[in-house]
Amino acid sequence: MATFFLSKSHKLIMHNLNSSKLLMFGVTNHTSSVANSLLSRHLLHTISRPPLPNDAGFSRCFAAVSGGRRSHTAVSFSDDVDQISTGAPLQQELNFPGGKVKFTPNKLFTSGSSAERTQCYRVLNENGQLLIDSDSLKISKEVAVKMYRDMVTLQVMDTIFYEAQRQGRISFYLTTIGEEAINIASAAALSHNDFVFPQYREPGVLLWRGFTLQEFANQLFGNKYDQGKGRQMPIHYGSKKLNYITVSSTVATQIPHAVGAAYSMKMEKQDACTITYFGDGGSSTGDFHAGLNFSAVMEAPVIFFCRNNGWAISTPITDQLRSDGIVVRGKAYGIPSIRVDGNDALAIYSAVYEARKLAIEKQTPVLIEALTYRAGHHSTSDDSTKYRPADEIEWWRDGQNPVKRFRTWVENNGWWNDQVESEHRSNIRKQLSQAIQAAERVEKPPLSDMFNDVYDVPPKNLNEQEVSLREHVKKHTQEYPSNVAVTLGTLWSLHREEQVVVGYGS
Repeated sequence: MATFFLSKSHKLIMHNLNSSKLLMFGVTNHTSSVANSLLSRHLLHTISRPPLPNDAGFSRCFAAVSGGRRSHTAVSFSDDVDQISTGAPLQQELNFPGGKVKFTPNKLFTSGSSAERTQCYRVLNENGQLLIDSDSLKISKEVAVKMYRDMVTLQVMDTIFYEAQRQGRISFYLTTIGEEAINIASAAALSHNDFVFPQYREPGVLLWRGFTLQEFANQLFGNKYDQGKGRQMPIHYGSKKLNYITVSSTVATQIPHAVGAAYSMKMEKQDACTITYFGDGGSSTGDFHAGLNFSAVMEAPVIFFCRNNGWAISTPITDQLRSDGIVVRGKAYGIPSIRVDGNDALAIYSAVYEARKLAIEKQTPVLIEALTYRAGHHSTSDDSTKYRPADEIEWWRDGQNPVKRFRTWVENNGWWNDQVESEHRSNIRKQLSQAIQAAERVEKPPLSDMFNDVYDVPPKNLNEQEVSLREHVKKHTQEYPSNVAVTLGTLWSLHREEQVVVGYGS
């Protein structure tokens, strides 16, 4: 037995010496190979051979290592050199943890960026003409008309509320100009049972689900009918009834929330999924990568919808990433992904419809990258002409207008005309004017709403803060709106455990 292993050791040492010579000197011709082989044999005969232990365990371990090395070796040698006898064909692939990988003798690095960009799914061209057979469209007349009506409503709503902010009637606003199709078409393809985790540029999803213009106005003015009780800044909409999670301005924090909710749906075997919206800037956060990886590993039914509008406030997409947009990141995490024309309502509807079906039936996350352009300012706090040409903005707003494109298709089907368009826009403007006036007249939420809904029994320091605030308001009444309710508050006594009701003057 010892003789056997010594023989094998002899051959292994000779092989290593010979391989080293080949690597160091780049010997490739027949004569040099023979010379190196002879030199290696000479060196082997000058090495003393220590006795090998007779321990059976040692023999088994060595045999296992040797056998493993033989079976996984993918290197061939010249007949002039003593070869390792494998007794089995060389492996062409190996089942590593995570899956089988094929071997190649070619030293190849994956490309950092593709010369040809990922193609973009489109159904309607710029002129509103179908690029596919109309019979393959899974959309009815009723849905298509409602989609267009809501796109127009969203467009008018943005104009009126933006002007209201400029007049000083509300403190902040943010438009969806250029992204109306993304809002409405994606919402149309979902079920009301699907939970929405928005960023802040998706009010159209709420509009589609039935959030009224008055509810939008109540939130923007922060009156007592605001479902957020005036605690949120304007445009931070939310609706428990409509499964629309309240907006948060912190970028991309909604992504892991959507994944967790989707995993919960998976465990409860619900026939629904979640969808989370975010911009190209959101894809540069850690929450984006953590969310994608977690969802892929846990096979959570969630749709990641990236609105790649080219700008993260004033940062262009070219300064954010080197890769081919966002869609390629899905493949890196093992997630089915698609790139869609964000100005094509039919393409968005079709993509989200299939993504939802895939997410629920296959229990998998799906990534959608919608390419579009933010044709408005980032918000009322921004002037985008400071960092991009005004004519570029106008070109996108006019030449790639998603509302105009979809209207052409709807009109060509005989479902819409100029008269209906005029009547609808006029009606929406009237409703918005009435909603704003009504929202302005409603009093603000009571001060007590600033301190409730968090603790079952408020702690002492919170009670002290409420007392301090009320005293401050009473002292400086001229500095605060007259429609803030401060006449009655429910406080927890600072001196005893029972609850008491305390009245306050205006």
